[in-house]
Amino acid sequence: MNHTTASTPPYMQLGDKVILFDGVCKLCNAWSKFIMSYDTGYVFKLASVQSKEGQAILQHFNYPITHFDTMLFINENQAFEKSTAFLNIVSLLPAPIRYLRFFRILPRFLRDFCYDRIALNRYWLFGKYQTCLLPTPDHERRYL
Repeated sequence: MNHTTASTPPYMQLGDKVILFDGVCKLCNAWSKFIMSYDTGYVFKLASVQSKEGQAILQHFNYPITHFDTMLFINENQAFEKSTAFLNIVSLLPAPIRYLRFFRILPRFLRDFCYDRIALNRYWLFGKYQTCLLPTPDHERRYL
């Protein structure tokens, strides 16, 4: 499922590609670090769902602001979730990572079922931080 709005989401500029992630989830933080490592063209900006920017964007697209079941990928005025978000993100990364996009051939219900199994158990499987990690100075420009 994706959501589209007529206006640019708060804190974003036209053309921004933003990944919203759970800032206390260790898996989500590892994913963010992975993105920063491979996004050499600075295509993406990041925001934790717990940040004021993340909260405003969630509200803009009518997502809950108190519990977080999915990573969101915001591309201009569209919000993508679950496996579709993941596949849209990897398709914009350099090779060989972008080849993961070929998993689109699988039906979305199957991709999302797998995504949900990991997302719903991410704290148990990977752990949780007590607070959101702050970006280091060299990564600060990647965050909203």
